[in-house]
Amino acid sequence: MRTELKYAKKIVIKIGTSSLTYSNGNINLRKIEQIAKVLTDLKNRGREVILVSSGSVGAGMNRLGLKERPSNLKNKQAIAAVGQAILMQYYEKFFKEYNQTIAQLLLTKDVVLDDIKRTNVVNTITRLLDMGVIPIANENDSVATDEIKMFKIGDNDTLSSMVTTIIEADALLMLSDIDGLYDSCPSKNSSASLIPYVNEVDENIHLMAGSTNSNIGTGGMVTKIKAAEKLQKKGISMVIANGEDLDIIYDILEGKEVGTFFNGKLKGAKYDTA
Repeated sequence: MRTELKYAKKIVIKIGTSSLTYSNGNINLRKIEQIAKVLTDLKNRGREVILVSSGSVGAGMNRLGLKERPSNLKNKQAIAAVGQAILMQYYEKFFKEYNQTIAQLLLTKDVVLDDIKRTNVVNTITRLLDMGVIPIANENDSVATDEIKMFKIGDNDTLSSMVTTIIEADALLMLSDIDGLYDSCPSKNSSASLIPYVNEVDENIHLMAGSTNSNIGTGGMVTKIKAAEKLQKKGISMVIANGEDLDIIYDILEGKEVGTFFNGKLKGAKYDTA
């Protein structure tokens, strides 16, 4: 079923914080430049690409000289506001080098809950793609609060699955700091085996999921598996893979066996390779 990815035209790619920053929290500029190059190349080939990018809090922490992710809500919101501006400056700089126009979308959960807002978001993304623009989405952390549950998405794994669903994309690629789903925690069990293919997310798959130990990012394998489960029910495939080298995106879309493939039986909007 991985060969279906060769024909996926509309693709959402989610990049985690750990794939955009160094272990010390500093932004990895080489990675952002590589993202710009690969995604522009995909667009030039005829693919429609939407990027869901983490990293705003990490960028804000770095600019403000903070070593630990704040637990105070007001601090989180302020740091996210600082970091989002910085992150988009980096994206604008590197995408511009490849003559690629980008757009920023800051979303909250109500865009899915409210029919009118959802329609407006879909229309905006669709028009941007028609114009050859690559949309870059992130949660609007500066206004999405823990106290207002209905507006908060919580993490970009969930956000990316929401975006994938509402725009009816053909596939979601989640790039993180792990090769995929393992049958046990690879950091604790050297014999852990990578699971290359998941036909259906069931209770056993959920039990294999761990949690995040990151000081900068949010989410973890638990949120990724939940996202995969929701997408499978919508008939959309998903891949979890390691984002250390972003050229892996090419391998995934060529149907190579990398990462963990969650079969969604792609409807297969045909992609002309010519």
